Parts: sequence; structure tokens; C-alpha cells
Amino acid sequence: MDSPSQPEPVEQVSSEQSPKGRTSDRPSYAKIRQMNRGSYDQGLAFSILDAGLIGHLGFLADDRAMVIPMVYARKGHTLYIHGASTTRIVKSQQDGAPVTMAVTLLDGLVVARAAFHLSMNYRSAVVHGTARQVHSDAEKEEAMAAITDHMLPGRWDESRPMLAKELKATGILAVEIEHVATKVRSGPPADDEEDLELDVWAGVLPVATAIGQPLADQYVKPDQPVPASLQAAKRKFA
Repeated sequence: MDSPSQPEPVEQVSSEQSPKGRTSDRPSYAKIRQMNRGSYDQGLAFSILDAGLIGHLGFLADDRAMVIPMVYARKGHTLYIHGASTTRIVKSQQDGAPVTMAVTLLDGLVVARAAFHLSMNYRSAVVHGTARQVHSDAEKEEAMAAITDHMLPGRWDESRPMLAKELKATGILAVEIEHVATKVRSGPPADDEEDLELDVWAGVLPVATAIGQPLADQYVKPDQPVPASLQAAKRKFA
């Protein structure tokens, strides 16, 4: 099958710098092996992060590599990641621990005439950074507001204030972004020229993430209007 590192018709490459240092100063773990679809474009990476809903966070625990899907939000060069205060991902990450997070947006299945060239159209961002636990209630609340409004813009102000016991039970990791990298593929399949006349269908099957119609629970009054944050989420993730 067509791997994300193979050449394809449409590429996005930029010389813009990541948050820390020049491209030549990047550590080996933060360098893109093949740049044919790659970029260190910070703006592009941030746009992918801001359009995603789930990030897959990689870290070390008990001498094992772990990857866990997490909700998150970005504020400037900081990612806030939410979890219960008792979870391993929060408890095990001491201040200064290295972590990596990946966010991928799937845009389409690329259907080629040859299975070898089957691919996907996608936008992906990888963030390398340093984690710290958030201890102050003020920053915890700021992070929770950012995460809430990332998923449902404006929902924080629609919700009741957090209780003291909820703040205590909340675990927040702040990841200071040090390096970003992106890969993007778009466009049609890259079939071999000798296959183009074959009587085999080829093209792109679009994939979209969409927010559906709200389903109120049994305690919502019949005349209760749908909050603005739900419509804002539909627009954001359309």
C-alpha cells in the first residue's frame, strides 16, 4: 500500500521555522525523514491542531512507550491536555518530561488502479514538547475553559462554574511546544502511466467529520433552546 512517505501529486512544503530554533538545529527525533510532503510550518501545524478533536499523546511510563487519545486545546505555544488527577498519564509525567502528540485529519480515501498506490488524503501535525503538571487552580480553570471552548466554542460561559471538588479531581498537563512538523497529502491517485488506460475506476472517496443534530437528554425542558455553542461547533468542524 502507498505509504505517507512516497511521492504524490500535491505537496505542501515550507521553510518556516518551528517554535524553537532553526531547522538545522532540530534534534533528530523532530526531523522529517522525507520532505516530499513535509513541512516545519508553524502556522500550518497550529491550524491542524485547532481543527482536531483528539490528540494521541506519546509518553514513557514504567519503561514502556505509551500512546493514549486525549482531548486538548492550544493556547499560543502551549497545549493543555485534560485527564483525571489520578490517571497514569497525569501522575507519571514529572515536570520536564518529554512527550509527543500527533493529530491527524482524514480528508479522503485515494483509490488507485493498483493496490500499491492506494493512499489517503490527510493533514497531520506532530508536536514535540516538554510536559508539566498544572497545579494552580487559576491555570487549571483557564485550561479547562480553553479545552471546553475548543470542542464547543462559547460553552464555558454557558456552563455553571466549576466546583472546588471538580477542580481537585481535574488533572491538566501543559505541554510547551518546542518543535512541530506536518505532512499533508491531497489530490488524485498517483497511478503508473502504463495503468491509466486500464478499465479500473480510480479517484478520491471524500471523508468528512460532521457534527450531527443535537439529542437532548430527558431533563431538558421542551422549550429550552439549543445553545449557541452547539451551532458554533457545527460551523467550526464542518
